[in-house]
Amino acid sequence: MAINKPSGMLSIPDRTQSEVSLREMLEQAYGKVFTVHRLDKDTSGVIVFAKDSATHQFLSAKFEGREVRKYYLGFVHGQPPEPSGSMDGPIMENPLKRGSMIIHTKGKPSLTDYIVQESFGILSLLRFQIHTGRTHQVRVHAKDLGHPIVVDPLYGDGQPIRLSAIKRKFKLSKYEEEERPLLGRLALHAWKIGFTDPEGKEWEIEAPLPKDMNALLSQLRKWRGPSL
Repeated sequence: MAINKPSGMLSIPDRTQSEVSLREMLEQAYGKVFTVHRLDKDTSGVIVFAKDSATHQFLSAKFEGREVRKYYLGFVHGQPPEPSGSMDGPIMENPLKRGSMIIHTKGKPSLTDYIVQESFGILSLLRFQIHTGRTHQVRVHAKDLGHPIVVDPLYGDGQPIRLSAIKRKFKLSKYEEEERPLLGRLALHAWKIGFTDPEGKEWEIEAPLPKDMNALLSQLRKWRGPSL
C-alpha cells in the first residue's frame, strides 16, 4: 500500500499519542496494516505499508538489505559548490538535545548522494538518494554540507520563504496587512521509491512534487532564472 503522505502528519503513532497518525487512519479504513518504514512528520511524499505479514517481512528485508532505491527532492539554502556529491558523515542521536541527530564518529554509517537539479543563488533544488535509513538523514547531511533544508526548525533557521525574498521590488498588496509565506513547512519531499517484488517485477512509485513546493519552484524560475 503506497500513500502520498502530506506534510504535518505522523507516519505512525508517537510516544504521546497526541494526534492521529497515517497508519491509524489506514487501519480504520482497511484493517490491519504493517509498518515498513517511516517519514518525518514534516516530510511529505511516498511511504509504503504492508497489508499482510508476509509482505511486511519481504519489504522489511529489502529495506534492511539496502535494496530499495529511495529518492527525495528538497530545497536548500544557497548553492552547493559542486553540482553533485556524496555525504557520508556517521549519524547518532544528539545527547544534548533530545529528538535531534548529529554527525559524530560514534554514529552509524550513513550515505546520501545529491545532485543539484536547479540553482537560483539564494536557494537550490536538490535530488537526494539515501542508501541508509537514519533518522533525519537528509536533513543532517544537508546541514553538514553547509546548505540546510529550507524551513527546517531543527537543522536550519526554520524561517518561511516569502516572495519578497525572491522578487525584486516586491510590494505588498493594499488588501493584505502582512505577507503570506510561499512555503511555511519543511521543504523536503520523498519523491520516488523503487524495489523488486517476489516475482522479479520492478516497481517504481513516484509522488509528484506537492503544490506548495511546486509554487516556490515556479516563483524562483520566474524571478531568479535558473543558473544551472
